[in-house]
Amino acid sequence: MAAYIAVTVSYWAFMLTDGALRMLVLLHFHTLGFSPVQLAYLFVLYEIAGIVTNLSAGWIAARFGLTSTLYAGLGLQVVALLALTQLDPSWQIGASVSFVMLVQGLSGVAKDLAKMSSKSAVKHLAPAEGDGLFRWVALLTGSKNAVKGLGFLLGAALLATAGFTIAVLGMAAILALVLSAVLLAMPKGLPTGRKGARFSEVFSKSPNVNWLSGARVFLFGARDIWFVVGIPVYFYAVFSDGSEAGNHTAFFLIGSFMAIWTIFYGAIQAASPRILRAATRSQPDLILATRNWAALLTAVPAVLTAAVLLSDAPAPWLTVALIIGLLIFGAIFAVNSSLHSFLILAFTKAERVTMDVGFYYMANAAGRLTGTVLSGFSYQLGGLAACLGTATVMLALSALAASRLHSDKVDPHDA
Repeated sequence: MAAYIAVTVSYWAFMLTDGALRMLVLLHFHTLGFSPVQLAYLFVLYEIAGIVTNLSAGWIAARFGLTSTLYAGLGLQVVALLALTQLDPSWQIGASVSFVMLVQGLSGVAKDLAKMSSKSAVKHLAPAEGDGLFRWVALLTGSKNAVKGLGFLLGAALLATAGFTIAVLGMAAILALVLSAVLLAMPKGLPTGRKGARFSEVFSKSPNVNWLSGARVFLFGARDIWFVVGIPVYFYAVFSDGSEAGNHTAFFLIGSFMAIWTIFYGAIQAASPRILRAATRSQPDLILATRNWAALLTAVPAVLTAAVLLSDAPAPWLTVALIIGLLIFGAIFAVNSSLHSFLILAFTKAERVTMDVGFYYMANAAGRLTGTVLSGFSYQLGGLAACLGTATVMLALSALAASRLHSDKVDPHDA
């Protein structure tokens, strides 16, 4: 339990800065005149880094231990934050985009080192009885997303009050303190690695792991299509009148919505074992639930797409419909995501958990990369309707991949 708490607190601190940094970068560069495509480019290397990092991080953790990758993730995020303070406003847009892309790439490496370490630790630390594994991973994941939601609000608030550079420096200082604390006082309980681990082992031969990873690609791609650029830029157009005061109001409202959405999503995620009655259901039942919840989620952006198409221009009724619809999306999405997070740990073997989790989060990063790129392009080509319509197609593909999961009984720890 002590090791689980230490890992969770470290992950919370990291995700608070990760959420704040995303909002800071998005809103700061939007006010500097960056187009939706240019804004999407700022996060492309962040997601590409996640694909590469998750593959290698799974092997590194298997070889050198989970604490090594956790510490590396926290340390690299501090370096990325400090590097971002060196951005010069006098640079040309091309130089600014390139520099921020590189720094975001480093932050992406840091994020996925920390994520893979934290999620893999649950496999070793969670109780084997009943729905213990599901409860522990849902609690870690749900609380992490709630903290990231607070980070969105923090980032928007800091940008409006303290400014970009001071905000980034403050986050770097806080995260450095957390890293120092866990370096000095990390409890025992996490695996220290095995010398015989081979890099080729990161590619899973389990059909369930591979199909689940495929479903994850399209699930998170569908979310990020509207989440990364589409909704923030649309709401900025609705809430800001172009003045400095109007910009600050828009920052606060956008950050508040993103924060509330993510906190709500995290709360539902943490409650998913109770929502699904996981303690009384078999693994085959939960696999069937994964298929059903994926199909249900597909309907939400389809309805929102129709609503946007029915409106010739932004209108109060549409804004209210989008807020309510995206909160419904968040609740159903949270259950889907929580089921995925449980099943990847249930499907994997304890001795190769870091590799399967790394492979699975490589798929997650691939989905986020696809969604990030499509977010900018689809918004620029067809506005919010194009973002939401593309998300609907991707969710249908996610549901199709989830339908290929088979229900062989797997023990949570001894699989």
